[in-house]
This record gives sequence, C-alpha cells and structure tokens, in this order.
Amino acid sequence: MFTLTAKESILRAARKSDEMLEPYERKRSRTVLRRERASNRPDLADYSPLVKAMQGEVVHISATSDNHINAMDMNSDYGDGANPVILKSEFILSLCEQLIGGASLGAKQKSIIDRCTASVYRYYQQGNYMGTPPTLQDFREELLKQDEPEAQEIALAIELFTDGSLNTFAKHTNVDTHSRLICYDILDLGKQLQPIGMLVVLDSILNRITQNRAKGRNTFIFIDEIYLLFQHEYSANFLFTLWKRVRKYGAYCTGITQNVDDLLQSHTARTMLANSEFIIMLNQASTDRIELAKLLNISDLQMSYITNVGAGQGLLKVGSSLVPFVNKFPRNTELYKLMTTKFGEC
Repeated sequence: MFTLTAKESILRAARKSDEMLEPYERKRSRTVLRRERASNRPDLADYSPLVKAMQGEVVHISATSDNHINAMDMNSDYGDGANPVILKSEFILSLCEQLIGGASLGAKQKSIIDRCTASVYRYYQQGNYMGTPPTLQDFREELLKQDEPEAQEIALAIELFTDGSLNTFAKHTNVDTHSRLICYDILDLGKQLQPIGMLVVLDSILNRITQNRAKGRNTFIFIDEIYLLFQHEYSANFLFTLWKRVRKYGAYCTGITQNVDDLLQSHTARTMLANSEFIIMLNQASTDRIELAKLLNISDLQMSYITNVGAGQGLLKVGSSLVPFVNKFPRNTELYKLMTTKFGEC
C-alpha cells in the first residue's frame, strides 16, 4: 500500500488498531516498526475509508481491475534538470529486465531498448510533454519495427504484459493521479504482476514528487508493509534510490512494517533503516529486539520500552537520541472510527 499526499500539512500518523501516534517533527526519512500479528497476510486495504473521507483517490490495481497506470507516464520535470527521457530510459531498462524474468540484459538488448524508448517519446517530447504519453504497447510496436533479432525476442518476451492478459500497466492512465491524496492499493496484484506493479507505482510517485517540487509543494509518502518491496531486487533498488533522492525534492518518505524480521534480512533495508533520522518502534518480538539493538545501538534498559508493552507505547529514535513514549489515540473520535482495524470496530 502506497499512500501519497501533496497537501502542505496533513495528519501524519502511523496507525494500526489503536497503536496511534500523534504528528511529529518532519523528518525526511522515517520508519515505523511494530510487532508482527498472528496473521502473516499483509494488511494493506484499510487506508481506503480514511482516504475517501478526506476526498482522496483510492487506486485499486490488479490484473482484472479497470484502473490503469501507464508505466510510461512522464512529465517535463522527471529528469531533475536533465533530459527526462534519459532517466526514463533507465527505468524502462529495469522494467524490461523484470518483464523478461529478471534476467540481465545484454549490451545489444540495452541499446535497442534505449533507442526505442527515445523513439516513442520523440513526439511527446516535441510537444513539450503536453500531449498523450506513449504506452508499453507503443514501445512493443517500436521494437517490432527494428531489424535486429534481439528486438523481436524482447517484443515476444514482454507481449504478455503489453498485449496479453497482464497488460494493466500498458494502457493509458485512467485514474486521478493529480489528487492531493492518493492511495495505491496493490494487495491483489498477484505474484506475476507484483514485482512490475511495485516498480510502476514507485515511478508514478516519482512523477508526482517532481511535479510538486516544480510547484514548490512538499510531498509525503507512506509505504505500508514496506518489507514487501525488498522481496524483489528491482523494486528494492528503485526504492533505495528514491529514498535518497527525494530528500532534495522536498519529499518526506515513511516506511511502515510489522514484519521486522523479514525487513532486516535485506542488506538494502538494513542500510536504509540505519540511515533513517526518525524511527518509531512499537512492541517488538524478542528476535527482532536483538537485531534492532545491534543495528541501532540500543541499550538493554532502552529495549525494555519495546518489550511486552501495550498498544501506543514504544521508543522513538530521533537522530542519535532515544526517547520512550506512551500515546493513546482517543477512541471517541471520527478519525479513530475511520482508522481502526480492530475486529468489531471497523
């Protein structure tokens, strides 16, 4: 679940059941860690009531959904001052590697993909990015026009995702990606589409961040069950780059997870966690506490604040400081009713 907001100020809370936290000082890289529930099923669907109540856009994405996000959407600010097509070509290369099964592309294949990417964007770029952007279907058609047999092989390999049954990211975007509050629901993507979907959603978020930056607006990104992105090499690498890059764009990225053990198995995730300025730790399992203590240099006394504690209690890491907290979110409020996921309350 990716929740993106471009509003200048917003309720910034990590919420699961009654584990509510009040807004804190803005930090550009933040992480919320909470103890894993009995169920291992990612709980990604419960932001919708809150987002809808705030008149935001909920984008449910799956192979059978009518919602589509064009993987080749791009704005004039995408390139960070340089040619946007150059940066987009790097993304298309990563996407193609994922589409053909995660295999590394050869030099010839990369050259062909780069050439075709520049070609399909030519008219869109000449129109100052004001017309209709190309799609992956246009990209595949351009591949088929090439003489090299490698181009035909790439076109065949990506056919399932451009003209086949998994072509949800090969069509023009038909959802409101300009809403001030957007929730990307990727729970039902399925194993085949999930790695690709994560890349496309992250790229869509990058598009919005660069647009907001050009307008002088801050962007807040909340990624729930962030550990899922680290299960796939390409989405993990893209997120790692995004995590570092958006800081200079006025964006604030927050990762949330209850699967701390899975998160810490990723070297990339450990690096990101260790470099996060602001970390909220709720009640943690014993094995997770040991790893967190090593990674974040937390003493035994400090660890007691995340050992067998109640909901809404834990430990804050702000820079080099560690501060225990107790925070109960009022239950007799409309916000609590919108955010609770407790059985019998939602």
